[in-house]
Amino acid sequence: MSQSRTPAPARSQVTANVVRGCLGNLIEWYDWFAYATFSIYFAAAFFPEGDATAQLLSTAVVFAVGFLMRPLGGWLLGAYADRYGRRRALTLSVTLMSVGSLTIALAPGHATIGVWAPVLLVLARLLQGLSVGGEFGSSASYLAEVAPPGRRGFYSSFQYVSIVLGQLAALLVAIVLQHLLTDDQVQSWGWRIPFVIGAVAGLAVMYLRRTMEESQHFQQERARASAPHERKGLYALFTEYPR
Repeated sequence: MSQSRTPAPARSQVTANVVRGCLGNLIEWYDWFAYATFSIYFAAAFFPEGDATAQLLSTAVVFAVGFLMRPLGGWLLGAYADRYGRRRALTLSVTLMSVGSLTIALAPGHATIGVWAPVLLVLARLLQGLSVGGEFGSSASYLAEVAPPGRRGFYSSFQYVSIVLGQLAALLVAIVLQHLLTDDQVQSWGWRIPFVIGAVAGLAVMYLRRTMEESQHFQQERARASAPHERKGLYALFTEYPR
């Protein structure tokens, strides 16, 4: 009796899934670098007037908070991806990044709401840190799993390409704004534009990712994990692979 096999996805389907996976990664890192690029302009908006160096240092500390959240995001969204699928995890990660960018773009300054301005900035960076941490592992897994045999290294390499493109996109937006606006305009309101771009682009990618195909590897693993008495998760990790 012949066994039914799941047909391999067409090359066009693989390419479309890889593009949607990489676009989200690009937007994630665009937002990440946009914060670093434009922090010299919005530091005065979120922190009390005074020493400009102190304002920049405060902004850098908030930037570091995002790095502290990245391992937690990788763990949480990685577990979410294993349980509910790569597509859902990647859609969630880009949504979190979009919400974080929109929060920064719309947050009133310290002169308007006082201490709540830096609080909103910290909350936005917490979301962005969780998002980038979860995006990195989930997108790497997805790209490797949707790639055809013998091409996994090639398709997975686009994750790093999208990181660099995200950085270049943030720098390009900065160059364009510096040519179109004066320094006073950028410092007053122009710094919000890159975060609006990131939020809108993130929402667009969120919609695209909802139409991504789930990887066959995840579907097979989920079916195997649902077998009776099979241990999974951290318990299986430490009991079956202690070393």
